[in-house]
Amino acid sequence: TLLYFTACTSAFLLLLAFGPWFTADAQQHRCWAMLVYVSLLWATETFPLHVTALMVPLLVVVLRVMRDPTKNGLPLDSRQSTKAIFAAMFSPVIMLLLGGFTIAAALSKHNIARIIASWVLSKAGTQPRNVLLVSIFVATFASMWISNVAAPVLCFSLIQPILRTLPLGSSYAQCLILGIALASNVGGMASPIASPQNIIAINTMHPSPSWLQWFFVSLPICVVSDMLIWLLLVLVYRPNRSTPNINQIRYTPQRLNPIQIYICVIAGVTILLWCVEAKLQWLFGDMGVIAILPLVLFFCHPAVLTKEDFNNFLWTVIILAMGGIALGAAVESSGLLHVVAGQIDLAVRGMPLFLILCTVCGLILIVCTFISHTVGSLIILPIVAEVGAHLPVPHARLLVMGSALMASGAMGLPVSGFPNMNAVMLEDSMGKRYLTTKDFFRVGIPASIVTYLVIVSIGFVLMYMLGF
Repeated sequence: TLLYFTACTSAFLLLLAFGPWFTADAQQHRCWAMLVYVSLLWATETFPLHVTALMVPLLVVVLRVMRDPTKNGLPLDSRQSTKAIFAAMFSPVIMLLLGGFTIAAALSKHNIARIIASWVLSKAGTQPRNVLLVSIFVATFASMWISNVAAPVLCFSLIQPILRTLPLGSSYAQCLILGIALASNVGGMASPIASPQNIIAINTMHPSPSWLQWFFVSLPICVVSDMLIWLLLVLVYRPNRSTPNINQIRYTPQRLNPIQIYICVIAGVTILLWCVEAKLQWLFGDMGVIAILPLVLFFCHPAVLTKEDFNNFLWTVIILAMGGIALGAAVESSGLLHVVAGQIDLAVRGMPLFLILCTVCGLILIVCTFISHTVGSLIILPIVAEVGAHLPVPHARLLVMGSALMASGAMGLPVSGFPNMNAVMLEDSMGKRYLTTKDFFRVGIPASIVTYLVIVSIGFVLMYMLGF
């Protein structure tokens, strides 16, 4: 840790001393040094990601990188800069994230997600290939609503009865676990609250897409990607040849109690309001305000969620998102965003929109394979938006949404996203890990390429149809 911190800080100080070659502006110079410093700390995970995020407002104020938009771009003093950066950090998008966490907590705590998932898996039969396909779609669907952090944990617990009955070293165990992990990554694209990078994209897109528009693009991509990943796993592991019929998951029918019905109704109404938010802006103003409804209605009922549940939210993810929003606000305010985007714009100038999408999706695929999907999005999406805004016909929303979807699709290594990290740590009854890095090379990298091709083809057509 000390070595990483010393190296990152040395790079930061050198950049402050000499500055980048593409700008002579002092504020942009300091902002560039800050951007590189924070990116290095995130990429190397010198500190926990949320700790680095907390450093952003400190650096923004101390380095004086923000400008006053009403006074010809004059630098803000420390008091003004403090007010501006903290105002930017707590945006409506953070409330949307909190609303998503609230719905996820209620669905998990009261076993609604488990009931739905186990019922679906019980219908899969005993054919290994069919069980794999159903598990993949269950993982993707769960990731839509309880995030792609919690979904793989739920699904891995549901398939434990299958894993316990398989012989030691069975390739089907690897196949099934990989399928759930990859499908959970794909599920991170499915809804605006499925993963933090979607929240970041919505914050970057102006105007923000409605939930119906997001579903119109994401659901076909998820379905096609899941089917192709299933085919890939079947070709690599041959589950029907290597494994006899497996034990069917049992489902015990049960009636929903009044609390579970209450949760389903509130969650359904909230999601419906999010879907039609564009027509209700005169009333709510933003999706973040709608997100207050489940927060109030679930926590006011002590039988649904309690103070302890609130304390157990993924506050590290929220702090990380707030730090990313602050970094984006500073880079934009200093004018650095415009300069960096101008350099990229020169590189892609004259390219058709389709090739620009292929280029930026390829860039984010490579970056997010090695570093956190959220961190990659925090750094790249604002730049992509600026590039898209300066095209002859602006298509910032198309490039941003395509890049955000691709961030979830970067799943080639064990470190590429939480579902992969969770999967690679699973062990059998003898304490031996089911998966190795080799398994991800065999399936994860091809799956990432397949998802990339789906996004730049089907995704491009759907986003273009919506006028993004």
